[in-house]
Amino acid sequence: MARPDGRRPDQLRPVTLTRGWSTHPEGSVLVEFGATRVLCTASVTEGVPRWRRGSGLGWVTAEYAMLPRATNTRSDRESVKGRVGGRTHEISRLIGRSLRAAIDLKALGENSIVLDCDVLQADGGTRTAAITGAYVALHDAVTWLAGRKALSGTPEKVMHRSVAAVSVGVIDGEPRLDLCYTEDVAAEVDMNVVCTGTGDFVEVQGTGEAGVFARKQLDALLDLAVAGCVELAEAQRKALSS
Repeated sequence: MARPDGRRPDQLRPVTLTRGWSTHPEGSVLVEFGATRVLCTASVTEGVPRWRRGSGLGWVTAEYAMLPRATNTRSDRESVKGRVGGRTHEISRLIGRSLRAAIDLKALGENSIVLDCDVLQADGGTRTAAITGAYVALHDAVTWLAGRKALSGTPEKVMHRSVAAVSVGVIDGEPRLDLCYTEDVAAEVDMNVVCTGTGDFVEVQGTGEAGVFARKQLDALLDLAVAGCVELAEAQRKALSS
């Protein structure tokens, strides 16, 4: 069965990383995976949470949110509801964990960086796009700190590996890379994979949505994801060198 947008099973959607999209944050990136668009900003503050003071370690955390009309129908703002939903909380924690794998918190010194990932338009893969874009925003924030001689190490030591993420899934028995929304909702197996630029795993989240899946299918999905993350790492590198 052909993909909705005519891509090959192993093909990413067009990926764009636009740095400096927002004026005020120390790092900002608009990341686009096809029709999915996420604004990632990195905000630097001096000092760390109370429980980390005196440790000599920095801190990186993340918050994720979706604009009310990022999807086909409007959803209420969680601030109006008075509580953050479980899905939002889970994705925020995933982004934070993923980005902490890219940074040497000791070399960061006792500085904190908050990554805000706001989904402007959703067409599947919002959390993976957020991780991929947030890495670039984080890198720019670390460079900003270096320019003010506020790091305990060099930018290269602080950002000691790259991190990107992509979705994979099985639709009609076929493993596919970087699912758009119509594929995501029809997937028999759905997986989000976070990798370093060298193909090592940071996190793997996989679910059999319509039953179970075999080890052979898992291996095929992981191979697709690693290849996709290597491509994304190259896109990150090009964005940071421009």
